[in-house]
Amino acid sequence: MFTFFSIVIILLAALVIVVVLTQQSKGSGLTATFGGGNVGSMFGTRRTADFLAKSTWVLAAAIAILTILVNGFFLPSGGGAESIIQKGGPTQQAPATPAPSGSQPAK
Repeated sequence: MFTFFSIVIILLAALVIVVVLTQQSKGSGLTATFGGGNVGSMFGTRRTADFLAKSTWVLAAAIAILTILVNGFFLPSGGGAESIIQKGGPTQQAPATPAPSGSQPAK
């Protein structure tokens, strides 16, 4: 299951890269590759920009949610240490500083 979700996350990450690069930029970016900057002709210029922006947010949210789920439930426990998420948060506290041992005050 871990391997399946890892592959899905990698594919989503590659899709995010493509979506971000096809968005309109000042120098037309990668959109010039797809028909000379006429990528907006499918929905219209404004609707295509909105679609690509929403797609970026949805894909990023999906990656974040899947990453947390994989870490919390499907991370293999083969000899490695548990993650902070699996432990339920940071449970270790900093050690108390010992009192200085040196000269004692004169009586």
